[in-house]
Amino acid sequence: MITLQWLYALAGTMFAAFAILSALDRGHSKRFGNAAFWGLMALSLLGGDVIGDFGNGLLVLGLAGLAGFGFIGRSHPPTTSVEERQGWAEKLGNKLFLPALIIPATALIGTLVYNYTAVGDLGWIEAKRETYVFLGLGVLLALATLFVWLRPPAIAPLQEGRRLIDAIGWAAVLPQMLAALGVLFAAAGVGEIIGSATRSVIPEGSIFLTVVVFGVGMALFTIIMGNAFAAFPVMAAAIGVPLLIKAYDGDPAVVGAIGMLAGFCGTLMTPMAANFNLVPAALLELKDQYGVIKRQIPTALPLLVANILLIYFLAFR
Repeated sequence: MITLQWLYALAGTMFAAFAILSALDRGHSKRFGNAAFWGLMALSLLGGDVIGDFGNGLLVLGLAGLAGFGFIGRSHPPTTSVEERQGWAEKLGNKLFLPALIIPATALIGTLVYNYTAVGDLGWIEAKRETYVFLGLGVLLALATLFVWLRPPAIAPLQEGRRLIDAIGWAAVLPQMLAALGVLFAAAGVGEIIGSATRSVIPEGSIFLTVVVFGVGMALFTIIMGNAFAAFPVMAAAIGVPLLIKAYDGDPAVVGAIGMLAGFCGTLMTPMAANFNLVPAALLELKDQYGVIKRQIPTALPLLVANILLIYFLAFR
């Protein structure tokens, strides 16, 4: 049976390759820092279950130390030349996007076929992990298509991946870290404290005000923590499950799905979501590093209001 561990192994192998290529890059002034950083990421994915909680804690401190003290930096590995890329773009046009489209298409079609046909009865994939598995399969199919169709240098995908991940830097692992922080907050009882405070302020039976607090809370916690996945465990434990779903009999699917969308409105308004808001500004060399956030706020606020109204009207019909 294909489990989530297979995907961890696939991603860990990729980061291990980034670490080795970084260490061998003599033209990179911070090659050993980059090698250590991506090597620790590889160790987390390949051996996280083996090194235990204390070992994983030390690993996270190592990642923070390498990033915090500036031991990692951008790389410029040799892959295809600018002239080669320009030539392919002029020759193939928008067809160049086809390999990238294979990934979501495989994930969508594979998940639907596996879950809604007799194929799922074969039990080849761990339950509730089908989409992740087909997403990983889509990546492998896209790579195979690239090599058959365009025949790039054998190591070009790894070098381009390293160039991109080095450009993003520490921000690439921020979502995982913040998601883990959300679980810690939930385990520490932060959600229960917020839930108690909410119940003491909002009149009993006021569904609309409870929905407003839930939606705004999702956005605010996302602004603080940088990721709606981190905010969701806290707000679900505080308001979503005990009040909206259990007390007021709201539709769990609507509360959960649109509640996440309310959280993503906070993502649009915070520098903590560095990989979405600060990295693009750096890659595009914008003069104002917060320019992306400033442009997104006028869209995020009306979207937040719309999501709150959707929860209220759809979850409590």
